[in-house]
Amino acid sequence: MSKLKLSIAVGDYDRTRPLIDGAVQIDGVDPVFMMLSPEEIFFRAFRHQEFDICELSFSSYTLKVANGDSPYIAIPAFVSRAFRHTSICIRNDRGIKSPKDLAGRRIGTPEYQLTANVWARAILQDDFGVKPSDVIWVRGGLEEPGRPEKIAVQLPSNIRVESAPPDRSLNEMLAAGDIDGFMGPRAPSCFGAHPNVSWLFDDPTAAAMENFSRTGIFPIMHVVGIRKTIADAHPWLAAAAFKAFVQSKAAALAKLSDTSASKVMLPFTEEKLVEAQRLMGEDYWPYGVASSLKTIEPFLKHHHEQGLSKRLVSVGELFAPSTYETVKV
Repeated sequence: MSKLKLSIAVGDYDRTRPLIDGAVQIDGVDPVFMMLSPEEIFFRAFRHQEFDICELSFSSYTLKVANGDSPYIAIPAFVSRAFRHTSICIRNDRGIKSPKDLAGRRIGTPEYQLTANVWARAILQDDFGVKPSDVIWVRGGLEEPGRPEKIAVQLPSNIRVESAPPDRSLNEMLAAGDIDGFMGPRAPSCFGAHPNVSWLFDDPTAAAMENFSRTGIFPIMHVVGIRKTIADAHPWLAAAAFKAFVQSKAAALAKLSDTSASKVMLPFTEEKLVEAQRLMGEDYWPYGVASSLKTIEPFLKHHHEQGLSKRLVSVGELFAPSTYETVKV
């Protein structure tokens, strides 16, 4: 019997590389891998449904589920997670001494709906009382003018969103002092090069570790989606894909734990791994629904409260039914 030939678009990460190089196989699938940036994958997936299996923005996917028109069904392989205290940059010459000082400020963002922004706004609201409606959001391209929202969003009237000038990037505006800060998953290029542009949090790592110790939340950025028409036609596919992504992640962690020769060009990898596992547990990057409920449920709550999902999406709507439980021997 011939295997199912499927296009698969993911980032080139340590946790996906065993799949990409063929060390881990998806049962019954002959894959055609494309290693692309998240921005390109998401744009092509949500605008034109170009891929059979692909990485998806957790926020955009949740928005589509809430609207009832998602072309993909997700599996709980969380190929991107990140603490987002580094996602907020400020002009440090504007009297912004604490997160509370962001109220009334003009903050640039590439897209209001970005997953990183949902988490960063959640931090501002939960820990510092700064609501999304307290900020004036200026939307535009980070380095190139004119970036559109990949999915149209209809926000509540109390959320104030302005458009950046069509010929100016947010990086340019931040460097010139025309906005007070920036929020997004990538730092603007002026960060580190301009003396008046810095992180909001002086020590974002310490802030993130304190937040995790208190909440147990390791923010999920991306899920993996399977085109619904294909998943419906092949009921075995979701479980097979999920199993393979789990195996790929396990293989990556095993390599990272082998300290005979460093697998990444980053000093102190061994020490940082020990530190992460001491704080977060041996499986500090869990896949699967049950092990991530304390992260998924707050995300869905904030996504709705921030005006993105028109209704509160339940965890049970998000993932292929066969991936909520797995076989144990």
